[in-house]
Amino acid sequence: MRGRKTQTDSAALVLQAEQPTPLSVIPPIVSSYNDKIRPLLDAVDRLRDLKVTEEGIQLPTIVVVGDQSSGKSSVLESLAGISLPRGQGICTRVPLIMKLQHHSNPEPELSLKYGDRVEQTDESNISEDIVNATNYIAGGGKGISNTPLTLLVKKNGVPDLTMVDLPGITRVPVHGQPENIYDQIKDMIMEYIVPNESIILNVLSATVDFTTCESIRMSQSVDRHGERTLAVVTKADKAPEGLLEKVTADDVNIGLGYVCVRNRIGDETYEEARDISDQLFQTHPLLSKIDKSIVGIPVLAQKLVQIQATSIGRNLPEIVKKINDKLSSCLFELNSMPKSLSSVAEAMTAFMQIIGFCKESLKKILVRGEFEKYKNEKRMHCTARLVEMLDEYSNELHKCGQSELNGENFLMEEIMILEEAKGIKLPNFVPRDAFLFILRGKVDKIKYMPVEFLERVWTYIEEVVICVLLRQSENYYQLQMSARRAGHNLMAKKKERSIKWMGEIVEMEQLTDYTCNPEYVSEWNRLLSGQEAFVKAVLYDVEKPSKIVVQGMGEVEVGHLRQYPNVLFQAFDLKMRMIAYWKIVLRRLVDCMALHLQLSVANLVNIEMEEEIISEVMGHSYGCGSGIERMLEECPSVAVKRERLVKSIKKLKDSKDVVSKIMDGIVTYAD
Repeated sequence: MRGRKTQTDSAALVLQAEQPTPLSVIPPIVSSYNDKIRPLLDAVDRLRDLKVTEEGIQLPTIVVVGDQSSGKSSVLESLAGISLPRGQGICTRVPLIMKLQHHSNPEPELSLKYGDRVEQTDESNISEDIVNATNYIAGGGKGISNTPLTLLVKKNGVPDLTMVDLPGITRVPVHGQPENIYDQIKDMIMEYIVPNESIILNVLSATVDFTTCESIRMSQSVDRHGERTLAVVTKADKAPEGLLEKVTADDVNIGLGYVCVRNRIGDETYEEARDISDQLFQTHPLLSKIDKSIVGIPVLAQKLVQIQATSIGRNLPEIVKKINDKLSSCLFELNSMPKSLSSVAEAMTAFMQIIGFCKESLKKILVRGEFEKYKNEKRMHCTARLVEMLDEYSNELHKCGQSELNGENFLMEEIMILEEAKGIKLPNFVPRDAFLFILRGKVDKIKYMPVEFLERVWTYIEEVVICVLLRQSENYYQLQMSARRAGHNLMAKKKERSIKWMGEIVEMEQLTDYTCNPEYVSEWNRLLSGQEAFVKAVLYDVEKPSKIVVQGMGEVEVGHLRQYPNVLFQAFDLKMRMIAYWKIVLRRLVDCMALHLQLSVANLVNIEMEEEIISEVMGHSYGCGSGIERMLEECPSVAVKRERLVKSIKKLKDSKDVVSKIMDGIVTYAD
């Protein structure tokens, strides 16, 4: 047992502390601490009234917990000198914040506060009024609610304390209680006792084994060493055997110690109950052996006042810091929000600024390849992604038709076409019509690929543009909707124009054969250089090989070609011309695509997007004024956020004023 004194010394101290026995006389524990404690407690109570805990700032709080029927109500009644609701089952169904304030007026002042209501009451009606207020909050059944009820008791002789009484812990629901009543009560208790600022007043019945108490298990889960737990042992007169050993052994780690009390019974007055308690702990054969420094309601009141004062003095400087930090954070967040628009001129200015921001952002990521604002979003590294898509398109084009260069049907397409294109003309001359016929066939096979690529690339660009538009206009709900519509409309137009343009390019490639690229002639000559050797090997080689290696194409089947000696020379020429020219066609389809995309994106960013958004915003009224005027309507989420920040800032400023007025005194007292 910590700080244990001799029984003689303790008795002398208790007698000295309890000379003015009647509650109507101010006890020494009140007079000695009142001047220092009351301002501290008033400050914390004011912070609680301001609901600063909603900002994540915890307050020093004495939390009263205990198993059902442990005697919690009796202890609180003795401290407050009033009657609380009693009965079977859970009497406390909501958190009851009890504010005890000593005052010199002999007439007590009692009031209840819940929600926006403040109701005055008196000692004869307080129990009934608490029940009525509880029913208003939690309903008339036996369920519980986490909405607090505040009881203010201003009475001569009570200690200056603020405590939160929570529902008693029960495992088995009775008729009318929800099946999960234990979980509901546990969650409520844990919410209050988890913060390190909370002092846990654990009410234990002397009639039970402390180690089996559910309230002990809960408090140990958050305060393992009991550094902020004080135990009140009730019903000492019901189970005096072994009580001294229980509180001395401390098997459940109660770091702030024990106080043993006898509850008021039946119609006893508080004065009678105190006299009986004093007599019991002084004369009972077993209870008289317990150190007088840990018995009786006055000792409990003194301990609570001291613990409360120490807790406030220790925690309030940190609370001040948290209030200041949270206030700075809220002010920064509010100042970072867009200015609330109050006129059409302000809306127009904001609109043009947003357009400018969008253009600059899109120039960076779509044109210049700068992506510092999207460092971790690779999807927004647009120039790199567009190059990847273009390379993939080019590879797909060049792969298409590769199998035609060799195989069993080598030169058969050319031979068949030449056979059908025969006419009265010079021999060994490749007809242009035959070349164009093959060209059209090859273009037909790949013409879907540029269209698919354009579909894919404009879908990607649309995704990027919409993302930028929405981010830049996120604080202006009406503009955001207009920007989204404008973005989708513009992308649809750009896609349609690109596909139409590509259709013309493909049509041109089918219509005629032309290039001024000298690589065509050089490649054709290179491939044609093996013509004579190829024809000779097919037609005149005595060994009649079935496969021949052809320059640029590898090994090909030739056995089937020997039955076409008259057109073999022309067919080989036609094949080589087409191979050389097809490389030019594919390269042209890729180059034109790249140039087209660069031009289209530049026009999109520099001109078309701005025009489209302005047209969308200015050209539609949507029945409620122009688009610019509708920008004055703040986005619902932004409006809610602004309102929340304004409320938080006011709450935090008020809280700061409360603590700043007494901070010097608090620090001095804490020291």
